[in-house]
Amino acid sequence: MAILIGKFRYQFALFALAVLSAAPVSAARLKDIADVEGVRGNQLYGFGVVIGLNGTGDGNSSDFTTKALSNLLEKMGIKVPADEIKVKNVAAVMVTATLPAFTRPGTRLDITISSLGDAKSLQGGTLLFTPLRGADGNTYAVAQGEISVGGFAVEGGGDSAQKNHPTVGMIAGGATVERAIPFDLFQSKRIRIVLRRPDFTTMTRVVRGINLELGRPLAVAVDSASVEIPIVADLARDPIGLVAKLESIEVEQDVGARVVVNERTGTIIMGETVRLGKVALAHGNLNIVIRTETQVSQPSALSETGETAIVTNGDVQVGEEKGRFGVLGGEVTLGELVSALNALGATPRDFISIFQALKRAGALHAELDIM
Repeated sequence: MAILIGKFRYQFALFALAVLSAAPVSAARLKDIADVEGVRGNQLYGFGVVIGLNGTGDGNSSDFTTKALSNLLEKMGIKVPADEIKVKNVAAVMVTATLPAFTRPGTRLDITISSLGDAKSLQGGTLLFTPLRGADGNTYAVAQGEISVGGFAVEGGGDSAQKNHPTVGMIAGGATVERAIPFDLFQSKRIRIVLRRPDFTTMTRVVRGINLELGRPLAVAVDSASVEIPIVADLARDPIGLVAKLESIEVEQDVGARVVVNERTGTIIMGETVRLGKVALAHGNLNIVIRTETQVSQPSALSETGETAIVTNGDVQVGEEKGRFGVLGGEVTLGELVSALNALGATPRDFISIFQALKRAGALHAELDIM
């Protein structure tokens, strides 16, 4: 058996050095890079009970399941103490959903059902009537229906098999909205638009684009993230049309230099604005190989003494590859930068260490984002 330590090499994984070659300034619709303040979804949740499971429900150790079932039966006029309930086709679940802005009563919502106890699978189960509440404690929707899991879990004879995640399911359109969240977008007589990635340069272009579209200097930048547009008398006649017009404005988004690395997968993504200061770089690799061999030692066939024993022999080898200096940086294109890095013969895992060292040396003129 051999274990390779130090230089991480993956034999069964595909490493990718992905390069975003988009222009430093890219045009996008305002609705794709910003949101109208106040227009957002609201999270709903509720405690529910799933029935009809084929012996894959919660065990007797889940007290909240038996208590919930006891309370449910009591509401139907059937009194059964919780400690006398012994069933395996029932599971306690948490039901979650998102209530979009401006949703009206009668609208159907998709819901997610997640097991709370030790149920093995929710496949084939039916969610009973479950009120869904908001952060204020009010009920905004009710949920019920047959659960779709998209997976399974079976076991027998000491063997088991599982596909996907059978303890989480969903019901498309499984909740009905009973109450709308009161919200008047135009009550304040102004519209505020918020950038998802605050940037002073982009905000300046947003203000310029809005004022150009409206034909007058109405838009005022509050900060690098938000801009306000007052709803004057002539615009108040069609505020919805005003928002639609603002959302369709094309804005040149300024993208800062950024290198994003995912150390778990070895993925590296760089924007075209990434630059390096001129720097000499050498990167070597230390390899440590540990080999373990197991042998059986036993006495001769006619020997009256001695015992059979297992003997482990270990061998450790250490080696270091020769590193070489390379000159990187200067005013080069992204393609030239990638070619220079590839010329060093490093793996994506090595690149991550190189970028970290370049950042610490002050030679990487970009933000380093490690996921």
